[in-house]
Amino acid sequence: MANSPQAKKRARQNEKNRKHNASLRSMARTYMKKVHAKIEAGNYEEAQVAFQKFQPVMDSMVNKGVFAKNKVARLKSRLSTKISALKSA
Repeated sequence: MANSPQAKKRARQNEKNRKHNASLRSMARTYMKKVHAKIEAGNYEEAQVAFQKFQPVMDSMVNKGVFAKNKVARLKSRLSTKISALKSA
């Protein structure tokens, strides 16, 4: 438990930031689920549109420190590959 005033303040800040980051993470996952749903439905055009909306959201999450850069790069790569497979199928 924090005893000094600065430690108490830091604990308050950490809790506030944790809640904020949880909200951002949830929003990002929602965009990801939308892309996955379009891919599962087999609709290339809608999947492409959903992916175009997904990309800038995930890039901003990297800039805010919510997700690691390589994780987002991996997710975008895998989704892009799945969407490309829809086009050829």
